[in-house]
Amino acid sequence: MIKQALISVSDKTGVLDFARALSSLGVNILSTGGTAKLLQDNGVPVTEVADYTGFPEMLDGRVKTLHPKVHGGILARRDFPEHVSKLEEHGIPEIDMVVVNLYPFQATVAKDDCSLEDAIENIDIGGPTMLRSAAKNHRDVVVICDPADYGVVLAEMKGTGQSAGAVGYDTKFRLAKKVFAHTAQYDGAITNYLTSLGDDKRHATRSSYPATINMSFEKVQDMRYGENPHQGAAFYRDIVAIDGALANYRQLHGKELSYNNIADADAAWECVKSLGGFAQPAGCVIVKHANPCGVAIGLDALDAYTRALQTDPTSAFGGIIAFNVDVDGRAAEALAKLFVEVLIAPAFTAEARQIMAAKQNVRLLEIPLGSGQNPYDVKRVGGGLLVQAPDAKNVGIGDLRVVSKKQPTQQQLQDMMFAWRVAKFVKSNAIVFCGNGMTLGVGAGQMSRIDSARIASIKAQNAGLSLAGSAVASDAFFPFRDGLDVVVDAGATCVIHPGGSMRDQEVIDAADERGVVMLYTGTRHFRH
Repeated sequence: MIKQALISVSDKTGVLDFARALSSLGVNILSTGGTAKLLQDNGVPVTEVADYTGFPEMLDGRVKTLHPKVHGGILARRDFPEHVSKLEEHGIPEIDMVVVNLYPFQATVAKDDCSLEDAIENIDIGGPTMLRSAAKNHRDVVVICDPADYGVVLAEMKGTGQSAGAVGYDTKFRLAKKVFAHTAQYDGAITNYLTSLGDDKRHATRSSYPATINMSFEKVQDMRYGENPHQGAAFYRDIVAIDGALANYRQLHGKELSYNNIADADAAWECVKSLGGFAQPAGCVIVKHANPCGVAIGLDALDAYTRALQTDPTSAFGGIIAFNVDVDGRAAEALAKLFVEVLIAPAFTAEARQIMAAKQNVRLLEIPLGSGQNPYDVKRVGGGLLVQAPDAKNVGIGDLRVVSKKQPTQQQLQDMMFAWRVAKFVKSNAIVFCGNGMTLGVGAGQMSRIDSARIASIKAQNAGLSLAGSAVASDAFFPFRDGLDVVVDAGATCVIHPGGSMRDQEVIDAADERGVVMLYTGTRHFRH
């Protein structure tokens, strides 16, 4: 039975209604500062902690709950007679519930003009101590750090019969685990920030890469296995949702997602999100083993899919398909004819869902569109972690530099920009042929761009697509003219690549000799 609760919260969402409900159930409420004032002003009976302990708040509120009458009441084991007798000896009542959330450290350091003094001042001391004490003694104490749990706890307290007033151990244990995760994330954020400061200790000059880095994620699901059957695996998502990210998916139906499904789905989703801004509104990306094997824009989902499929229908078999527009019935009818692992879209119409319902193994994922980016990209290596900023740059028309004598037409500009957008998501040494808003041939992940170009040409030939008059994108510069000659021989009339080689002039001269347009982006997109 909960007789006494300590409530002290920075985030006051829902706390007034919760406190009212506790009070109506006969719970005595202890509180501090602004929380106590909020409850008092709204007619909820409350005892100030200073009145409870007989010791005034001091040091600007730094000393208020750090008192034996508070922590003794929280930490005492009710099943230990010696603990109970000590409480009685010193006149310390038991505290059966602790409701605490912490000073807004993360919000404070997120401000552009945060001072070190403000950051330090917003490091909570008493809050984590109370939370950890209550979580340690969760067998006897209900601990809440998240307003979302108020309703769950009240529902159990309002139970009937013998269960009335009792919060089950499973709930107590779940809440305790949540608290330890919460305080760990809080301490991790403090460490990240303070170790990012340089010798000048200035917020404005802090490093993006702290001396000690902490990252927190929550598990979404265990996987049957990882990349291969002999590897275990699980999928985790960021604690704070990232706008438009894959992890925001809602699975409508289909088999459980596998490790490779999620990895490939991320590649498809990130690529299709980048296809906005072209003349045609709908984009479709088909991915196999993290590489786009068909990309197109079109008038609608069906048009975009039909064109994307043409590039490489063989590789599309068993692939991942993503759209940046809603999938309707017409598109679903076409998609149902192909064996596919995952379909992704911002939404599926009722008709589309009905059609795809017959394909019970196909995983249908709805993901709201958005432009958020991961704070970091990470890659695990032996004994360490590579950390970098995400490759969020999308090259615009204004970033391009024409280096050939021949100037591009408007259509060539469009084709090259589309090809460049696709090449960003293809494995290193990418060669991508495009024309009229669709891929014609994709060569990926080879040791040389010459081989990638040959593979792309073969793909186009196999699909019955002509490369004559096509645009070609390379994710890196051509170190010799031989790479350029190969793509021009295949039919390309315009080329877009980063530039930056010691032999740039040689390659530019070759472009002029062959009568093709060449553009530099000044940006490369390696994907290893």
